Amino acid sequence: MKPTAITKSCTLPDGREITIETGKLARQADGAVVVRMGNTMILATVVGSQEPKEGADFLPLSVDYQEKFASRGKIPGGFLKRESRLSDYEILISRLVDRAIRPMFNDDYHAEIQVALSLISGDENALPDGLAAFAASSALSVSDIPFNGPISEVRVARVNGQFVINPTLEQKLQADIDLIVAASLDNILMVEGECKEVSEDDMLEALKKAHEAIKVQCQVQIELTKAVGKTVKRVYEHEKKDEALRQEINNQLYQKVYEAAAQQIPDKHKRSDLFSKIIDDYILTIPAEVLAEKKDLIKKYYKEINKKACRNLALEQGKRLDGRTPREVRAIWSEVNYIPSAHGSAVFTRGETQSLTTVTLGTKLDEQMIDGAMFEGSSKFILHYNFPGFSTGEVKPNRGPGRREVGHGNLAMRGLKQILHYSYCV
Repeated sequence: MKPTAITKSCTLPDGREITIETGKLARQADGAVVVRMGNTMILATVVGSQEPKEGADFLPLSVDYQEKFASRGKIPGGFLKRESRLSDYEILISRLVDRAIRPMFNDDYHAEIQVALSLISGDENALPDGLAAFAASSALSVSDIPFNGPISEVRVARVNGQFVINPTLEQKLQADIDLIVAASLDNILMVEGECKEVSEDDMLEALKKAHEAIKVQCQVQIELTKAVGKTVKRVYEHEKKDEALRQEINNQLYQKVYEAAAQQIPDKHKRSDLFSKIIDDYILTIPAEVLAEKKDLIKKYYKEINKKACRNLALEQGKRLDGRTPREVRAIWSEVNYIPSAHGSAVFTRGETQSLTTVTLGTKLDEQMIDGAMFEGSSKFILHYNFPGFSTGEVKPNRGPGRREVGHGNLAMRGLKQILHYSYCV
């Protein structure tokens, strides 16, 4: 028997319609929707474990956005025809969605959640990056996973002085303001994008236009949740609690942490050793059988106290951990032409954070070829950001750039792109 789908729709300020359909595809998932605008369709699914991930004190959320070449009637170029590893573009959209929905879960929720977003039909007149978070939030909204949404995300661009929500590709390329904005009904959650030099009033107007459109999309998700009957979410208890232990640790260690923080030790490692000694000494006083049962809670509560004491020191005495005043930035120094054979190089240091940067000029043969479902062509300006383990004194395998590295490199690229000659940035 053909399943009966439930469909809701909303309109953008220019009259274009966005529809959400649920109940037809991916029925084994906890939540699944198809969001459509024009000929662009995104299948969003969400699956959440019933039990918390063992040992997790965070939200084990994963978001994967993938564009199927078949969505545009294309076959992947090169020798490998199977679509596998996410491209940088897909990773960037995955991060946009992750950053928008992650704050909407309770801090004590530790069950694994996997959000999968697939572009199943593509249309350059309806770019998918402005719909991905809308689709993810809709899938969560029709599930029983405890999600404090809904939220949505739109692209807002200013074209010839007029703001456009979810512009076409042609409009996007003409825009002097190009932002992705994520928000709930009440608050703006995240802003990312690029623009020419514009006034603060123009930026505020762009955010206002985006939020107005997002409120409409949030409201239609609320209606969809009611229609599906998923207003009651699953009950969970992922954290053990011991208020008596929390109070005991606070009474015994808070003042010690406060006094240690007040020493304002500039060296991060010495400061960390001092904080570690406080909790290590306390643990030595705990009977072995109690420690075996409550060690994780002890460390959790100590971390809370440490954060609270350091924050209160800054608020009450205007003191920061490393000895700086509230208005003082870390010491900065830089050096250019550090590497003799590179076309350009620089060392930049702020406090204990250091960057070694090189620049290389190439020919037209060095352009990066782009072969994607939605975009194809070439890129003349590439910026790669790397964060090796030794930079933080950690031992970790080098398995290629992570999502954070891809994201930070993109932010730096966007900042520089606007001040380079246009012919080098296409």
